[in-house]
Formats: sequence, C-alpha cells, structure tokens
Amino acid sequence: MQMTTALLMANPCDDEEDNLAMLCCHSDKGEMFLITRYPDEDEVEITLDGEPLALDGLKITLSPTRLLIEVAPDDADVLNDSDHLEIIHSSDADELVEIEQTLKNILTGTGTYISELS
Repeated sequence: MQMTTALLMANPCDDEEDNLAMLCCHSDKGEMFLITRYPDEDEVEITLDGEPLALDGLKITLSPTRLLIEVAPDDADVLNDSDHLEIIHSSDADELVEIEQTLKNILTGTGTYISELS
C-alpha cells in the first residue's frame, strides 16, 4: 500500500496529552494515517481512515522522502490487508529530527526503527 503526503506531522511528547508520542499525515487523496503511543503502554495504535488498532512488533524505516511501516502478516488488517504502508513525503530536512525522535519514542521497547537519514 502506498500514499503520498506533503507533510508528516510529529510530536515526540505531548505534555497536554499525558506525554503521547504522535505522528500523522493526510494523503493527497484525503486518507489519514495516525500512529500513537503513550509512554506507559506496551502497544502502538495505528489508525488508517478508521478505528485505531493496537499492535506491537512494528518495523519503521525513515528516509528523507519515504516512511515505510511494516507489520506482521497477521496484523495486515490494520493496513487494509497489506503488510506494509509506504508514505512518500516532502517534509523539510529540519522537521526530520522531530519526526525521528517521535518514531524512536513510539517504537522503543515495542518495535524496530531504522534511519536512512544520513
């Protein structure tokens, strides 16, 4: 599955929302993707134009122009029956630091983060 967005919006630690780490985007076709995790939770919640679903064992790769989310085949229902979601983005280089920190906060202890930024 693939989507294109102009901007990835990230917040590594929203103190007004109990330190929630959140990354979201809206595709050029109006689809919404949201991934969140509270620091005291063991699972990550993903929302893709519907109800949020909790899962663990995610693998996320960030590059300057692409965000790749991979899930286990058993969790493919969260990504509309696909085991991955590729988000092509146009985020500014200075925003990637906050996006990367957000992904690290979301995945620490529950998934794998891979950086292709350097």
